[in-house]
Amino acid sequence: LNAVWICCSFCNANTVGNYKRAVKRFDDGHRLCNDLMSCLQERAKIEKAYGDQLTAWSKRWRQLIEKGPQYGSVERAWLAVMTEADRVSELHQEVKNNLVNEDVEKVKNWQKEAYHKQMIGGFKEAKEAEEGFKKAQKPWAKKLKEMEAAKKTYHMACKEEKLAATREANGKTEASVTPDQQKKLHEKVDKCKQDTQKAKEKYEKSLEELSKCTPQYMECMEQVFDQCQQHEVKRLTFLKEALLDIKRHLNLTENQSYATIYRELERTILAANTQEDLKWFSNNHGPGMHMNWPTFEEYNPDQASAPPKKKKPDGAPPTPSTDHVAPPGDRSSVSSYEKNQAYSTEWSDDEQPAAYSGNENGGNGNSFEDDSSTGRGVRVRALYDYEGQEQDELSFKAGDELTKTEDEDEQGWCRGRLDNGREGLYPANYVEPI
Repeated sequence: LNAVWICCSFCNANTVGNYKRAVKRFDDGHRLCNDLMSCLQERAKIEKAYGDQLTAWSKRWRQLIEKGPQYGSVERAWLAVMTEADRVSELHQEVKNNLVNEDVEKVKNWQKEAYHKQMIGGFKEAKEAEEGFKKAQKPWAKKLKEMEAAKKTYHMACKEEKLAATREANGKTEASVTPDQQKKLHEKVDKCKQDTQKAKEKYEKSLEELSKCTPQYMECMEQVFDQCQQHEVKRLTFLKEALLDIKRHLNLTENQSYATIYRELERTILAANTQEDLKWFSNNHGPGMHMNWPTFEEYNPDQASAPPKKKKPDGAPPTPSTDHVAPPGDRSSVSSYEKNQAYSTEWSDDEQPAAYSGNENGGNGNSFEDDSSTGRGVRVRALYDYEGQEQDELSFKAGDELTKTEDEDEQGWCRGRLDNGREGLYPANYVEPI
């Protein structure tokens, strides 16, 4: 079958040089390597862009959720979706890195080893194949050229013979043609027949010689063609292996980390407990929250000028009086809440609903009053370490950042919120605005 194919391909229409398609395959193979690398680089850009979009989406919505009114285990479940996005983004960045650093480099290195560029252009492999085909075809091509010339001569002789026979036939019917002229016409016909016979014999002989050369020609051409095929086998085999590697890098379902992400996401969502969330809200913003009911206080004339002494850090300014009220319940189990950025207000609780009961001056909060943690604040940085002396005071280290939610009172205390969500009082002179 190979011999038949080669005969049809290389000898089609008796045209010498029909092996050029086989030689061109070397150039095509090199170009296809470039195309594959370009294809992978484009896909790597898509993977990176998708990963970046996931990260940006996760960051934005994490901040909105943490600023929003959702709380408890359902908030944690919602935030787990953002965690899923961050981890999937990392996997897509890993896909991008594998495509560029492994797959593209693998194709580039194989291309460099398989195709050797010549100084004058073209590839060494293509030149060797073309020279092999030309050498194998040269004897046969010479015989083919002789056969074509003999065929042309024979066909011309046949044409002349037919023309001479026509003239002789016309001369017999015309009275103006003399017997000598008729004799010459007849001799012309005889000569043409002889020439035609000679041309036919030469044509048949050249065709026979060409046929004798054909088996050797086919064998030599097939040897060169097989060498080309061997190179193509290497290319196709490599391409198949490279595509399998690409598939392995793209198929995240085969990545154990990918499956783990969704198992953990499902576990976090299923762990959401409605009753626990309702209980937390009741204890922090409902009837179960800590109350600081007014109590009888004796008059102390020295209270304003001589506040109780507290332990303060070395080098720190004096702390103000501790006569302050207890804040609403700690929200540390819910979210970190406000960050050091200005966000969209679509989730911020700017509304301050009116208190259900109790006074608004000072300090005696009631069970259903919205705490100040839902408002915006000012970011400040601690200048000194401070250890809270009372239950309603914050503790922090020098350099820590927190959010001031209420301005300094006449006793020198501010209300603020740590990044873990805990609210309380702290000395105003222990911090500075950022």
